[in-house]
Amino acid sequence: MDYSNPLSEAYQNWQHVYLSYYQSSLRGWIEASGNLTQPPVDWHGKLVQAEAKLLSDFHHWLRSAELFEIRTTIGNHRLLSSENAAPSTANLFLTCTEMELERLPWETWEIGAEFPTTGLIRIARVPLNIRHATISPVQPPRKRKARVLTILGDETGLNFQGDKAAIQALAKVAEVEFVGGKPGESRGELKAKICNAIADEQGWDILLFAGHSNETVATGGEFAIAPQISLSFKEIRPQLLAAKERGLQFALFNSCNGLSLARSLIDLGLSQVAIMREPICDDVAQVFLLQFLQSLAECKDVHDCLLAASALLKQSKNLTYPSAYLIPSLFCHPGAKPFQIHKKPQLWQRFQPLIPAPKEAIALSILTLLSLSLPVQDRLLEQRVKVQAMYRQFTGQLPPPAPPPVLLVQIDEQSIQKAGMSDPVPMNRTYLASLVDALVEKEARIIGIDYLLDRPQKMRDRALAKSLQTAVQNPTHPVTFVLATVQDDDGSWLRTRPEIASPNWSLQGHIHLWQWNMRLLPPKGSRDRAAPTLVDRQYPFSYLLALAQKLQQDYPKDAALKPDLNSSTDFLEQLIDNLKREQKKNHRTLFSPAAQMQPITIFSYSLGQMWLHPIIDFSIPPQQVYDTLPAWHLLENKLNSQQLDRISQKILIIVPKYSDAGIDFDGQDNFPLPAALRYWFKQDEVLSQRKSITGGEVHAYMVDRYLQKRLVVPLPDLWFLGIGIILGKSLFVLTKKNKIILNNKLIFISTIGVLSIVYGIVSLQLYMSNAIILPWLFPTLVIGIYLLSFVTRNKK
Repeated sequence: MDYSNPLSEAYQNWQHVYLSYYQSSLRGWIEASGNLTQPPVDWHGKLVQAEAKLLSDFHHWLRSAELFEIRTTIGNHRLLSSENAAPSTANLFLTCTEMELERLPWETWEIGAEFPTTGLIRIARVPLNIRHATISPVQPPRKRKARVLTILGDETGLNFQGDKAAIQALAKVAEVEFVGGKPGESRGELKAKICNAIADEQGWDILLFAGHSNETVATGGEFAIAPQISLSFKEIRPQLLAAKERGLQFALFNSCNGLSLARSLIDLGLSQVAIMREPICDDVAQVFLLQFLQSLAECKDVHDCLLAASALLKQSKNLTYPSAYLIPSLFCHPGAKPFQIHKKPQLWQRFQPLIPAPKEAIALSILTLLSLSLPVQDRLLEQRVKVQAMYRQFTGQLPPPAPPPVLLVQIDEQSIQKAGMSDPVPMNRTYLASLVDALVEKEARIIGIDYLLDRPQKMRDRALAKSLQTAVQNPTHPVTFVLATVQDDDGSWLRTRPEIASPNWSLQGHIHLWQWNMRLLPPKGSRDRAAPTLVDRQYPFSYLLALAQKLQQDYPKDAALKPDLNSSTDFLEQLIDNLKREQKKNHRTLFSPAAQMQPITIFSYSLGQMWLHPIIDFSIPPQQVYDTLPAWHLLENKLNSQQLDRISQKILIIVPKYSDAGIDFDGQDNFPLPAALRYWFKQDEVLSQRKSITGGEVHAYMVDRYLQKRLVVPLPDLWFLGIGIILGKSLFVLTKKNKIILNNKLIFISTIGVLSIVYGIVSLQLYMSNAIILPWLFPTLVIGIYLLSFVTRNKK
């Protein structure tokens, strides 16, 4: 369509008034003109009127019938693209073939007002001729901060303090470097310094210039770098080309008359260039730059930054700086995505997509509370060990047949009746002495007594003491005794009476049991303070039995490892010191590393948890852990040849097996049968009716685990609950926009179900191979919660 002559006149009038209003503080070269004495003129009022006239004529021209088809095409396109989505942003690119058209304020075109439901329409400019491509769109994003080169030009008549302060807005998200002239610097030195800075091998993302600039036809624009010294685009073109290849994408010339510079830089392949089409007031330039860079620091793209800065000038600063908002323009390479700074996301931002929805949070909170409940943990572990026992038998992964290491000499109801005892509480120590004598006669080497010997029984104590001392002094097979201790409610230790046995020639360990958890060694080098309770600062009864057996098997001829009635030092300390001194061994390394109390386990006690605390492995059939022998069989010598042959190789433990056995109350030494043992006992007609297990049998299991150097460690449910939450939410996020998954929901859900079963089988096998329990139920429930959310969401 024809260009409007009234519009051309309105623009020239506006430009004249604009320059007259701002002439004293412009960032550009203004031609000198003569001055005549004139009365004062209200240039502010004239500029407001000239602006209104210019925009009125401009918009009237844009509403010409010849542009109707263009406007309709844009509106229809936006309506189609927004049919199934919220209104978004569209970019309208304009190319002006004539300088007179290019100077017009196209950014004020109200084309978006004609189509209010279609969202924002952003107007950008594209030069007529573009010979170079932008940076390759497949180039990987940089992991470093964005780099900004700021060129401070000729400061004559200007104040760069505002520019410098504004640029600090980028300091948190970008590396900013300044380059400019110094007093006494020659023209060649200054130009070389700026050229070298532009072509820096590290590359730049943004180029900023503040100062005076001007349009030139032959050299593509120029900018002043010092008084009477200018750089033209032509002079720095090679360096700019190198900078572009090294990542330079955006340039901002906060100076006057930048049309030539913008066209030249886009032609060179930069993505975007922001310039001022007309001379710009120094104060306005600082206000514009501050708002622009603040928006850029907020990771907005440069087009939105320019719109925000122009809106500030129009809405908040128009009374002070009229028409200033008409000056900024953005030139774009049509193939480039608008540049923006990408902040490195904070840790919380990275995990923000994993935050559960309200209903998910409620379900996950319940699971978390359950995972922190020790009774729930104990119950789940008990059932897990039962499943492990079934898996062992089903897959044929039982331990190879071998004589069990422990023989339990059980004082049962029939033994009590045959001994004529009216009350076995407390146990008659003369009867215990007779059992010791019978075992010594059959060449027993290690004898544990699972009875407290802390209260006096007068003459009966002497009989037991004599039997113990005689066994220790046996010249052919001296016996090592392990005696029981406990801690009472007051914190005092109930130990063996000194007239019965001395800790200088016997071992004394506590017999406290803690659900179905192994009792561990005290922390290394901290028997007195590091353990959480007094019980944990003493050695367990089962560990001392295993230690005595290990020493006898590995060092049978070492006399220093035999008890001595004349010793004046603690027998356990003698064993530990002798191992360290003579055998170069640490008693802690004789068994599994898991037998030692770990720092993380101690820490978890303070939280009411038992992280990484080993459990008793009841998945092993009891017949492979211990044999039993009624006490009366021993006294009446009703042992078969096989029992007689192996009695010297076993650990002998004299234990109670009657209903009223216990320390504090009747039946305390009898415990509900663990699920795994119930499974094993049901396979034996004689044992299938059993409903309880004795403390002696539990000690036998712990002794066996120490000797086998295999302690099963359960990984905390809470840890794997967290892993399940991350994995489940990640799957949920993955399914949101994945059409392949959405179209094959049944296959996706079935795949997750199969993977859960596979994970369960892997965890069962890991128990067998590495003695580690991977939680299955809680992480699987978490995945199930997110799958339910997935199905529910898609139904909606």
